[in-house]
Amino acid sequence: MACRLAFTAVALAAGLAACTPQPTAEVEKIDIAAVEKAAHDGYVDAINSNDPEKFADAITDDVVYQYPDAPELVGKEAVMEWVRGYFAAYTTRWEKTSIGFTVAGDLAFERYTYKSTDTDRKSGAVTTGSGKGINIFRRGADGKWRVAVDGWSSDKPAS
Repeated sequence: MACRLAFTAVALAAGLAACTPQPTAEVEKIDIAAVEKAAHDGYVDAINSNDPEKFADAITDDVVYQYPDAPELVGKEAVMEWVRGYFAAYTTRWEKTSIGFTVAGDLAFERYTYKSTDTDRKSGAVTTGSGKGINIFRRGADGKWRVAVDGWSSDKPAS
C-alpha cells in the first residue's frame, strides 16, 4: 500500500509539473523610442501626404475615428470615405506632438497635441486649429504600426 501511495504521489507530481506553464520564448525587448518614431511619424507623414492611398495603409481595417462635432466613424471604409472628401476639399498639414507614449505588446498608446492648417483647394482660404488627442496603434502581422483609434478634440471654447 505504501508503495502504491508513493507511486501515486510521484505520478501526480509529474503530471502537475507537465501542466505547469513553461517559458517558451524570450520576452521581447521593445525600443519604445523606435516604436514611437515609426508609429507617430508614419501616421503624420500619411496625413500630410494628402494621398488617400498612403493614408489607407496607415490605418487598420477596424479603425475608429472620433473627431469634433461629428458621430464616430468605424471601419476603414467609413474613415476612407471621409478622408477622400477631406483631401479633395483641402490641402492639409498637421503638426502632432507626442506628449506620452506607451507600448504594451502589439499595442501602443499615444497622447498628443496638434496644430492643423487646412487650405481650401477652391478658394485658397486657410483654416487653422489646435487641440489634443489620443491614438491607439496596433502592430500588424507585417510589423507595421497602424492607427486603430484616433480621437481628438479642438481647443476652441464650446459655443
